[in-house]
Amino acid sequence: QVQLVESGGGLVEAGGSLRLSCTASGSIFSPNAWGWYRQAPGKQRDLVATITTYGSTNYADSVKARFTISRDNAKNTAYLQMNSLKPEDTAVYYCSANIPGYSGSVYTTYWGQGTQVTVSS
Repeated sequence: QVQLVESGGGLVEAGGSLRLSCTASGSIFSPNAWGWYRQAPGKQRDLVATITTYGSTNYADSVKARFTISRDNAKNTAYLQMNSLKPEDTAVYYCSANIPGYSGSVYTTYWGQGTQVTVSS
């Protein structure tokens, strides 16, 4: 079965950096799109960044110029490089991946387990 495993979260001081990783396994098909989301306590889950099959990226305004999403197709892994971190970046970060089925006309979105990112003042 398909599984997304996240790693890289932790506690950092404001201005510091972290790199999150998300690896997909259990499918013969590679993800055609990846996304990173985050959810702070008591808040809704918000989109942080996405990357498509061809490498096109999109970012939430709050993280532009600070975060970079990338992927390594050979490793079925996506990354979120987070620089200049702020306390308001504190949240649980979730990765998602759209993986095609055998039909090729539909896909399933899978989610990672989440990883905590805490930024102290």
